[in-house]
Amino acid sequence: MIPSSFDYHRPASVDEALGLLQEHGDDAKLLAGGHSLLPAMKLRLSAPGHLIDIGALGDLNYIKEDGDHLAIGATTTHYQIESSDLVQAKASVLAQAAAVIGDPQVRNVGTIGGSIAHADPAADYPAALLAADATIQLKGPDGERSIDAVDFFIDLYLTSLQADEIITEVRLPAQASGRGGVYLKFPHPASRFAVVGVAAVVSVDGGSCSNVRVAFNGVANAAFRDSAVENALNGQTADAISAAGDLAADSAEILSDNFAGEDYRKHLAKVYAKRALVQAVQAAQ
Repeated sequence: MIPSSFDYHRPASVDEALGLLQEHGDDAKLLAGGHSLLPAMKLRLSAPGHLIDIGALGDLNYIKEDGDHLAIGATTTHYQIESSDLVQAKASVLAQAAAVIGDPQVRNVGTIGGSIAHADPAADYPAALLAADATIQLKGPDGERSIDAVDFFIDLYLTSLQADEIITEVRLPAQASGRGGVYLKFPHPASRFAVVGVAAVVSVDGGSCSNVRVAFNGVANAAFRDSAVENALNGQTADAISAAGDLAADSAEILSDNFAGEDYRKHLAKVYAKRALVQAVQAAQ
């Protein structure tokens, strides 16, 4: 299908983009990679009168160390993230999530900022960001603010991002020695979206697991951390992984569709939680 007509804007800076958002209000949409917005426009599910293309803003495309954190600009592509030696070394769970998004064409154009702003419940980044204890940097007319990933993803396609704000950066604590991170998913065979995706980050010292973080996507309306699994493994050895994984998604309101019912998704959550934790512990040692 063909989208409705719109005016195309290509700002030269973040501030210019923010000005255009304020000028055109609800009739404007930001465009980065376009993999979420353009299909919606073709189906007339979204019909903005103004498209503000920030995909070419070079000051939002970077991967760098900033003290004890890793900073990633919002228009950095999935391929840049998966292939970055720095991300692989300092935030392995994010590199692994980026590597299994869609297909090569999508990964070469899609951006981390666009993906998390859209907040598809089956997208790969949200669980990885939750497990990595990431923060999202936003800029709006009132200045900049930082919000923890755990507070950013609220519900189905709903985040804490305001209509007049732009995601500028994702920040993650640099992965320390003795800490391992893994992202695994059971993909839908057609879309490659996660039927169930799980991110696990674990520290291991003297055989004991600590600072365990486990997060899911594809299971519920929004990505979430599973505190029951985390608490069951914290302070324990790897022998406790099976029992901890059995608790996965027990408190979640689980999605159900024609491909995967509630019981199947819950079963997959438990299976993949155990696999991810085993691999995370191995990576930490």
